[in-house]
Amino acid sequence: MNCKKGDLVSIRDLSSSDIEEIYKLTKDLKANPVQDLLKKKTIAMIFEKPSNRTRVSFEVGMYQLGGHAISLGDATIQLGVRESIADAARTLSRYVDGIVIRTFAHSTVKEMAAHASVPVINALSDRSHPCQALADVYTLMEKKGDIKGLKLVFIGDGNNVARSLKVLCEKVGIHFILSAPKGYEMEDCALIRDPKEAVADADVIYTDVWASMGQEDEYKKRKKDFAKYQINEKLLEHARRDVLIMHCLPAHRGEEITDGVMESMNSIVFDQAENRLHVQKAVMVKLIG
Repeated sequence: MNCKKGDLVSIRDLSSSDIEEIYKLTKDLKANPVQDLLKKKTIAMIFEKPSNRTRVSFEVGMYQLGGHAISLGDATIQLGVRESIADAARTLSRYVDGIVIRTFAHSTVKEMAAHASVPVINALSDRSHPCQALADVYTLMEKKGDIKGLKLVFIGDGNNVARSLKVLCEKVGIHFILSAPKGYEMEDCALIRDPKEAVADADVIYTDVWASMGQEDEYKKRKKDFAKYQINEKLLEHARRDVLIMHCLPAHRGEEITDGVMESMNSIVFDQAENRLHVQKAVMVKLIG
């Protein structure tokens, strides 16, 4: 993977065989969740951003694998304030078998991985969200079987989730399309500006919040800019009846997606959330086991 010790900083770190192995492990761990594959192993979880799904899924995952997880909030560790990222990485490496980090700057993840002597897993940065993308594509495999040739339309900001998902889609043969207003595009990505046109032949429609953590001061502008990009019942009139609806959560119901769409038969949002647990367990087994 990324280096000799094995990190997951970005989806780009994964080869086709890595992805295949992770998904094979995921299937087994979902069917047989309690296995002592990481017995007596410990991970440190660094959270500079608030966490619900990430913290619970990693903690439960380590417990089910026979290991232990230590949660370190921003007030506790204060990366770059109480001590440098490099020093924290080197110190934690003497105590634990792996480091999970959820942070703002992607450079923080890269620096942590550069200086840690144990595997580092990116649990979210402002640039990348590899664990989410892996869970998303695994969920599509469960629902569709053969995923090659599927068309996935991401409606909204070309953010960290969109970037990771695009790269993984390219690796597994899914066509990724972004539908976003001017100023929110993503580099090297197919773009269909009009969401009605974009969803016309989509197999999957994906969305995320319009303003992520750290973008609160942009909220009013973003709400105005994305007003025509809501996933609602009217938009779905232009899509296939069996189109799958995805959201990485948390959702701002009534903004990027309506209650009706979230709770519809087309929604696989909570399947995605569940699969974060199983995929992350597979990643930890591959890197730490």
